[in-house]
Formats: sequence, structure tokens, C-alpha cells
Amino acid sequence: MKILDRIANDVRLMFRRPVRVQCAALCYRFKKKSAQPEMLVITSRDTGRWVIPKGWPMEGKKLHQVAAREAYEEAGVKGDAGEDSVGFYTYEKGMDHGLKIPCRVQVYPVVVFDMAKRFPEKGTRTLDWVSFEEGAARVDEPLLKELILAFEQRLFSTMNTPDGAQKTA
Repeated sequence: MKILDRIANDVRLMFRRPVRVQCAALCYRFKKKSAQPEMLVITSRDTGRWVIPKGWPMEGKKLHQVAAREAYEEAGVKGDAGEDSVGFYTYEKGMDHGLKIPCRVQVYPVVVFDMAKRFPEKGTRTLDWVSFEEGAARVDEPLLKELILAFEQRLFSTMNTPDGAQKTA
């Protein structure tokens, strides 16, 4: 029986699809009056779920550059993307004909300095600026929730100077 189990396991492994990589933008800005940070969530075009901008890698571009590009195309964000990923999350991407593929999404911070009036996917998604806590509550993926809250903590720790005074970034 052990031989049959091994053969069955080997066959499953042969047909398993490799994990695909995507990159995402964790877009944030600081409110003008209070200097409190907030993050951007958008709806997906297919299901209307709350997500952050993400997409497939592009030849000739680094992943943080792609994350910034996706943020612009999907939400009109103009900002600076950090070169270092703040983490990753996984999910199953629904493809045509019901096929689902596993994806590992590398997330890059994008500090937003402006929003475009016109951008490629304008009108196809809903955009909302929310607190990090609210953003984490809206997204479905458990690892993304954790990543959002951890990034907020890191952001707050870098906003405070050693003497306890807040920077306005």
C-alpha cells in the first residue's frame, strides 16, 4: 500500500502548478491636518472584493517599479515605491474557465504624493482611503491583514523621533 501512496503523491506533485509571483502596492499617505497615516484600498474588477493594487511582473522592470505602475493604472496613484518588500501574502487567483492558480504576492510600500485625474482603469473600481485597521478588516487574505497591521506599526515607529515628538513626514 505504501508504494501506491508514493506513486499517487508523485503524480499529484507532477501536476501541481508552480506558485506564480505577483507584486502589489501598499499605498499610504498622511492626512494634511492630523498627519495621521491612511492607506488605499480598491475593489477588484471581477468580484468587487477590497484589495490593494497588484499585477504580474513586467519584463525589464523591478518588482517595486511594477507595484508603482499597477498603483497608477488601477488607482491613479502617483508616488514613490520602496525598493524593499514589506512582506508577502498568498492567495488563489481565479482564472478563466474556473481554473485557480496559487500566487505569492510581494508587497511594496508606495508613499503617495498625488492622485491622477485620469488613469487607465478609472471608473472600473471603487477607491477608498482608510485607516490601516480598517484596510486590514476589509481585505480577505489573512496574511495580507497581518502585513498591513505590521507595516502600520513599522510606520509609527519610524514617525517618532527619539525624544517622542512626532514627525509630520
